[in-house]
Amino acid sequence: MKKIVTVLLLFLSIIYINKNVNESENIIPDSAIRFRVIANSNSIYDQNIKIQIRNIVQNEILKITSDKKNIDEVRDVIKEHQDELYEIVRNKLVELNYDKDFNLSYGNNYFPSKEYKGVEYKEGYYESLVITLGSGEGDNFWCVLFPPLCLLEVDDTNNDEVEYKFFVKEIIDKFFNN
Repeated sequence: MKKIVTVLLLFLSIIYINKNVNESENIIPDSAIRFRVIANSNSIYDQNIKIQIRNIVQNEILKITSDKKNIDEVRDVIKEHQDELYEIVRNKLVELNYDKDFNLSYGNNYFPSKEYKGVEYKEGYYESLVITLGSGEGDNFWCVLFPPLCLLEVDDTNNDEVEYKFFVKEIIDKFFNN
């Protein structure tokens, strides 16, 4: 009986902690710079083009912002390199024989409501770099450039293996295996 009560208390504690963390945690700060690539359509071809554009632009932004320490520095460097980013996208689309137009916009752009890591963010206009391919009627990719939430995923210079352990599972295993 003691084991059952202990496990039940641990389980309820986890649910309570998770609920409170998710309710109070706002992963994307109010002063953030977002990044969005909107596909022409949901066809496999258009979605593949979107991913290739996302990859090349993310890699370039990682290069030009990696030493920047605050949002003002990142904002300035994106503005300074906006024409270069446009050319990078244009050249990649030519290389891919993509015959649709595109638009690259930096400023306050519309974002529909989004959920990110369990937190819902309201629709609205946010400071962002948005690339719209063709008619922009397809699914989109979006992330946060600053703070560099999506750029951390792109930077694969740290390949160290990490082992994660769930301490509650270890405690439960200990009680039931004894």
